[in-house]
Amino acid sequence: MVLGTSSGAGKSWLATALCRHYANQGLRVAPFKAQNMSNNARVVATPAGGYGEIGSAQYFQALAARARPDVRMNPLLLKPEADTRSQVVLLGQVSEELSRLPWRGRSQQVWPQIAAALDALRAENDVVVIEGAGSPAEINLMTSDVVNLRVARHCGAHCLLVADIDRGGAFAHLYGTWALLSEDDRALIKGFVLNKFRGDAALLAPAPEMLQDKTGVPVVATIPMQWNHGLPEEDGVFDTRSTGQGAIHTRIAVIAYPRISNLDEFQPLKNVPGVHLAWARSPAEVEGADWIILPGSKATAADLAWLRAQGLDAAIARHAARGARVLGICGGLQMLGEALIDPLGVDGNGPGLGLLPLVTRFAAEKTVRPTRARFGAVQGAWQQLAGVAVQGYEIHHGQTVQHPALAREGKVARELIGGLAWQNPEGNVLGLYLHGLFEDAAVLQALFGAGATTLDAVFERMAAGVGQWFAPGALA
Repeated sequence: MVLGTSSGAGKSWLATALCRHYANQGLRVAPFKAQNMSNNARVVATPAGGYGEIGSAQYFQALAARARPDVRMNPLLLKPEADTRSQVVLLGQVSEELSRLPWRGRSQQVWPQIAAALDALRAENDVVVIEGAGSPAEINLMTSDVVNLRVARHCGAHCLLVADIDRGGAFAHLYGTWALLSEDDRALIKGFVLNKFRGDAALLAPAPEMLQDKTGVPVVATIPMQWNHGLPEEDGVFDTRSTGQGAIHTRIAVIAYPRISNLDEFQPLKNVPGVHLAWARSPAEVEGADWIILPGSKATAADLAWLRAQGLDAAIARHAARGARVLGICGGLQMLGEALIDPLGVDGNGPGLGLLPLVTRFAAEKTVRPTRARFGAVQGAWQQLAGVAVQGYEIHHGQTVQHPALAREGKVARELIGGLAWQNPEGNVLGLYLHGLFEDAAVLQALFGAGATTLDAVFERMAAGVGQWFAPGALA
């Protein structure tokens, strides 16, 4: 089990690397994270044969493990909709009952399903690599914990505790976390890991030895800072330093609204030579962009209101008016239309940006499914996609159609994939429900004439690092 002294310490990254490390030894490996809080989700199989959602980190860990992703790998997913409200997804399916419960009221109800999912994965695999959340020493949450120490105790996990040394104070973070644990829980910590180290490792002495003297726990690895590692980030935006190689030919601005979702699908763009991707929260940050992307959103109406408050609506309109490319994905597609209609109170009503003659009506039931499709006769700025077969996934409440009144006037969007993709008559504004567009090699080749580093190559590089950085026997 990989625990961290804080969020952002590198738990997801290390768990992914360990999944490939053990898989390369010929072992059957599965990832697991009991509870994830993220709007980055993927569509995966359920034991009953349908489809559900899990956090993207466990999806990528499953790929690293060469395992088929399924909902048991992340049995509880919390998708924030506001600062004090989240949609609760249990074993891949939205639970309105759990979503209405207070945070501490959920733990006893969800623990049996969490434990059963973990036990099933342990029975089917040689190794389960478990990821914790935040810090195991969050003493205000210990009584309702279902993701850190309760999981470790349940399976007697061998735990690594990871600290981000680039932040400073790593030895204090490690010691303080260890000191706040009970004596029994301290016994589960088998090694400390210093992550994101820059500099001469010899300068760390004698701190690792002093820390071991105080705790009895050795520092088993010092991992160098991994710029441009190529793995999608679990939360937040990408490091601005991880840009494409070579001379820049395409500048892409992605609107980073507060409830942005599935941002990990843009990682391949960071790996394409000559592409610079930046996150935009103001009109000044979209100036000079060749493309503007409106990504997915967990709260489309609220994020559209935020976008307007920043003045980004006018900036996007100016960009589109001069014929530059605009792409809307899922919630971004919905924003590009004329209106959002919400009779059931799922998301919210409001006028759209009016760049596509479409209207979206929100439904109570969520569409969650993998999708294969082929673009039709794409024209204008996006014509490279004409006829390209794509595969991805859908996660959305809204259903989008041509605006009836505008259609009667002859103003319709060109439908490129039935019920999934449309473009404006001028051809520069494209909207689609399909997530994962840029993870398709055929799409990258069509748009840029180039590919990106494959995920499998990323996993192999990470696993090779594990073999270099860990002390002999530390991962046995």
